[in-house]
Amino acid sequence: MKNSKLLIVLSFISIYVIWGSTYLFNKVAVTELPPFFLASIRFSVAGILMILIAIILKQPLKISRKQFFNSAIASFFFLVYGNGVFVWALRYVDSGFGALLASTQPLFVLFLLRLIDRKPFQRKSMIGVALGMFGMYLLVSQKELVTSEDTLLGIFMMLTCVLSWSFGSVFVSKANLPKSFMVSTGYQMLVAGFILFILSVSTNESWSSPLNWSNEVQLSMLLLIVFGGIIAFTAFNYLLKVVSPEKVSTSAYVNPVIALFMGWYFLDENLTTQSIIASSVLLTGVYFITSRKRR
Repeated sequence: MKNSKLLIVLSFISIYVIWGSTYLFNKVAVTELPPFFLASIRFSVAGILMILIAIILKQPLKISRKQFFNSAIASFFFLVYGNGVFVWALRYVDSGFGALLASTQPLFVLFLLRLIDRKPFQRKSMIGVALGMFGMYLLVSQKELVTSEDTLLGIFMMLTCVLSWSFGSVFVSKANLPKSFMVSTGYQMLVAGFILFILSVSTNESWSSPLNWSNEVQLSMLLLIVFGGIIAFTAFNYLLKVVSPEKVSTSAYVNPVIALFMGWYFLDENLTTQSIIASSVLLTGVYFITSRKRR
């Protein structure tokens, strides 16, 4: 029981801290590499490594047709659309700003659970939703951050990615998937890598050898594969099976704060007082959603 609690705590730390830093690494990489090519390489390599680790640990790779189909669906909502298109949109939006947009995820999850499961809103959930919506208003009403039509397009596409990721979270919490989280994650990443490869080729993206990438991009890709992919995504899949999806989605509240300050510190992105206030409001919403009583 103690080991289980410790694993849950470590998994939450992984999705909170590691994923918060991936916005910075994606922003660095997408300034030099085409977005679908970047995501395809990232998930293909991470998927192969995950399957190899599963083989070393002697975990069964055989899965049913239904499990593979469910893995492919999860892969699309999480990695192909939820992440691949999000990285594409990072060309037009600052990494910290994009991470703050992603913090609307718990709101989407709560509304989806209300729609799909007819789960009533509890008082604390309603307070969390209200805080989230107010925080979003504070964020997107900043004229100095919304500088062009491309920025507006990036914001819109990011919000559709958040909806995609939220639906994926609800789907995975109910779906029949491989018992091994490593195997499940590995298959999801391999499927995503293949689909993103097709997208990259069909949109005529230019491919390049990793040997020709800058040192910053090489390091960013390594960190995205090992930490953002293998460690954090496995932790995420594990948490979706052992705690409620709306609690897992609270990572979208914590990630932006880390991303915001990393973008400001490393990339000189604009960090406004209003963005800091918006972060505080959104983080306060974590308490109200995670402390609600389970029914």
